[in-house]
Amino acid sequence: MEDQDLLRYSRHILLEEFGIDGQARVSAGHALVIGAGGLGSPALLYLAAAGVGQISLVDDDALDLTNLQRQIAHTTDRVGMAKVESAAAAMRAINPDIRIETHRLRADDALLAELVAGADVVLDCSDNFATRHAVNRACVAHAKPLVAGAAIRFDGQLSVYDTRDAASPCYACLFPPDADFEETRCAVLGVFAPVVGTIGTLQASEALKLLAGIGPSLAGRLLMFDGRRTAFDSLGVARDPGCSVCGHRQPAP
Repeated sequence: MEDQDLLRYSRHILLEEFGIDGQARVSAGHALVIGAGGLGSPALLYLAAAGVGQISLVDDDALDLTNLQRQIAHTTDRVGMAKVESAAAAMRAINPDIRIETHRLRADDALLAELVAGADVVLDCSDNFATRHAVNRACVAHAKPLVAGAAIRFDGQLSVYDTRDAASPCYACLFPPDADFEETRCAVLGVFAPVVGTIGTLQASEALKLLAGIGPSLAGRLLMFDGRRTAFDSLGVARDPGCSVCGHRQPAP
């Protein structure tokens, strides 16, 4: 590790649980982030600041003025720009030494099959069930840990789905793809900006712990945040042996 790296990441290196070895693993790591909006913005900035060696970003959207209330990776002068390029500019301004790969594409099964296979950790910062289930299927297929967050109005939730662990569920165990969930968007119901910031920051925290080898993760627990009460609650969640996505798979050795 170069002297500049030792200086840049010194406050992580000083942590007994992290140290030089943890930073080296982070610097060699590859994070795939789906979504560069409200959740993705803080997650991407913290991953870049922490020195994750490669960050791949997928989002097909362009920046709109209404995004700026909560999507803190973006700025007014970049309205109309592709979100992946705007976010990449913000990350490079923080840390020019990391590798950033952008994909202005919809996160469909074909793209995810290619990208998830090469990642060490996947962060789902998307805003719809179809994408979340596609990301989950790819993570289960390639045995990659998934850090999935969601937020609407004053409420947020977060978990790690890591089917390398025999006890850990996948996203579909909790939210079956054939269930009748009401799709809610912040464009309709609104969202309190700091809630997406809180959940996105925690996604970065879980991803960095996984990359650095610091445990335990949130696997097996669903964390829920109530922004009205400023309160966290969590509940234990288990793998569903009848799950249509992971129920037939054996845990990785």
